Amino acid sequence: MHRRSLIKYIAATPILISGKAVFSQQSTLDTRYTAWDALLKKHVRWLPDGVQSRVDYAGFAADRAALQQVLAQWSAVTPAQFQALPKAEQMAFLINAYNGFTVELILTRYPNLKSIKDLGNLIQSPWKKKFFKLLGDDRHLDWIEHEQLRPHYAEPRIHAAVNCASIGCPALRDEAFTASKLDVQLEDGMKRFMADPTRNRVANGQLEVSSIFKWFKEDFEKGHLVLNMLPDVFARYAPQLSRDPQVLAQLQARSLRISYLDYDWGLNDVGR
Repeated sequence: MHRRSLIKYIAATPILISGKAVFSQQSTLDTRYTAWDALLKKHVRWLPDGVQSRVDYAGFAADRAALQQVLAQWSAVTPAQFQALPKAEQMAFLINAYNGFTVELILTRYPNLKSIKDLGNLIQSPWKKKFFKLLGDDRHLDWIEHEQLRPHYAEPRIHAAVNCASIGCPALRDEAFTASKLDVQLEDGMKRFMADPTRNRVANGQLEVSSIFKWFKEDFEKGHLVLNMLPDVFARYAPQLSRDPQVLAQLQARSLRISYLDYDWGLNDVGR
């Protein structure tokens, strides 16, 4: 390899040292997400049911400088650096970025809002607001979810990982996502989500489930978790949905009619 080409190659190639992807002459990405993890542990609370969480946005506001420092470090990651990461590292980065920038979006008006939807208007939803920089350009939250995570990774469990700051959303974890624990974290998130009777339940002789399964049905049906159809998802997570042997048999037989619950867009603040 020509010397100049070799130098260029080395400058864009990550070296893993103590859980960090180090990019020569460029920024360093902490792939353990130590600072973000500390903020989550400090400001996210699991409810007694163990399946829902609430966020102490007032606490995040007090630590906003620390949060913005984390976000600035993520914004400094270049497209070349990102592409050089393994797939699991890429997914962890994108999920953490979605959740971190969502918290920052809430803080732009907190406490004077009751829902993330208050940050949008008739012309533009809050998920279309370009309020941060990521991978070399101005971005919005929908870009992370719908242009990156969904089309490129075919992993439906991301819908139990990205958090939209709403009561109806699957819980925000009190820890950062990391590549080494990604599959365990995604599966745990799905199990907690499915075990939450306010979002998914068997009642009135039918399956009453989150509207997430209506909005993203195609993701669950083409993802690696299921065989063919959406009912296969509920058969897979039958033990989380019910302990009744008769209901479990109905879930395994895919015989229950599916209906979709209204989505609660109320802010998932610790005071709720």
